[in-house]
Amino acid sequence: MLFNSLDFIIFFMIVVFLHYVLPHKFRWIMLLTASCIFYMCWRAELIVLILFSTLANWGISLLIDKYRHRGKGLLILSIIINFGLLFIFKYMMFINHTFMVLYEYMGWNYPVSDFNIILPMGISFYTFQAASYTIDIYRNDYPPERNYFKFTLFVTFFPQLVAGPIERADRLLNQLFTVKRINVNNFSDGIKLMIMGYFKKIVIADRSAVLVNAVFNNCREYNGLSFIIAAFFFAFQIYGDFSGYSDIARGCARILGIDLMYNFDRPYFSKSIKEFWRRWHISLSTWFRDYVYIPLGGSRCSRGRKYLNLMITFLVSGLWHGANWTYVLWGGLHGLYQVIGDVKNMIIPKWNNFVINFFRVIITFILVVFAWIFFRANTIGDSFYIVSNLFNDIGNITDLQYLYEMFNNFGLQMFEIVIVTGAIAVLIFSEIISCKMDIHKLMNRAPFVLRFAYYYILVIIIFGMGVFSGGGQFIYFQF
Repeated sequence: MLFNSLDFIIFFMIVVFLHYVLPHKFRWIMLLTASCIFYMCWRAELIVLILFSTLANWGISLLIDKYRHRGKGLLILSIIINFGLLFIFKYMMFINHTFMVLYEYMGWNYPVSDFNIILPMGISFYTFQAASYTIDIYRNDYPPERNYFKFTLFVTFFPQLVAGPIERADRLLNQLFTVKRINVNNFSDGIKLMIMGYFKKIVIADRSAVLVNAVFNNCREYNGLSFIIAAFFFAFQIYGDFSGYSDIARGCARILGIDLMYNFDRPYFSKSIKEFWRRWHISLSTWFRDYVYIPLGGSRCSRGRKYLNLMITFLVSGLWHGANWTYVLWGGLHGLYQVIGDVKNMIIPKWNNFVINFFRVIITFILVVFAWIFFRANTIGDSFYIVSNLFNDIGNITDLQYLYEMFNNFGLQMFEIVIVTGAIAVLIFSEIISCKMDIHKLMNRAPFVLRFAYYYILVIIIFGMGVFSGGGQFIYFQF
């Protein structure tokens, strides 16, 4: 069941109705049931995997709390279960295929044939959320939840089940069981977040996807300028898609009286790659910081070890995103960016003025877009082909006929390219305004007529210019 579907809208309206009609003591049970139904609409049988994961983490966390002297062994068991499941369903086929290619390259016979395993939707997200809970119990950060079904609701809460934000128990768990009364402001804020999320997803991401898929799925048929344009549009496709999902998830939760964490903070206005990762997919960045980077030693060690910790963290982050060497390369590139940035800061002093910061934002954006090429490319070979041919037709940039033919070869009509470009401009403009104040808070202070007009126009744009027939699932559902 996708957020961008009529089925979900009907489902969510029923959930909201029941949430505020039922007595408080039954609401969490309804939310748990709704969350299971939400996931089972994709593949019903795979709910068993989530239930096993939650049962294992819940049981082990109770044992850790009771037998503190055996906590390390129990934590290792939890890690083996969590990441063992992730390995089997997400990486076993990838490892097998990698060895198959290596054996073929060496001229040897590989004894295992290729095979397919269904990748459960959102397995990386709910596994990380459940794993962080058990680690936090081991660290004695808070007491364990004694009720298995309440813990299961924490992991499976449907707005953030399949693509985050990856919540922590100390933020979300108690919110799910506090008394909620109908609050007009929560409804208003939630609907506004959902409208912005649908604008990002349906108008920007899904229309950009047509152009991006045309180029990246047939890269040998295109040239340099096409790659540069496709990489630019992919930057806004993935941002619109993922931040759009987060906005819709936060909006749904807000209507239910629950506050999910802020997952994106205008990342393309970052002045460095380090800052970018403080603004992009914040819940995942902080997860890797707290459970990978800091346990490795973080920055409280020698500079060389710090850089090794950074590279390991970003390589693992890349692999988390997908079972493909393109993701590992993307993660490694971001790790290298961080190392180079840290060395640069040691040598070159920081200047802080508008012009310098403007160019820092532009350079950071270019570096991020360049790295997105490896993220989006279907294979390592495709990524290197694209990079090696980025500027092979740069001399045609002033040839209007060439440009016209190129734009007509993207799978979109010219008016559609104008629509998505205009929508991206609107998004950029709204985020520029948000640098001073959150756009929704700003609109709340505006006169009613202006406020109504702003969201009314967004809704008109969504229905008039959005992609409804060809729009697919959210990109991060595959992770």
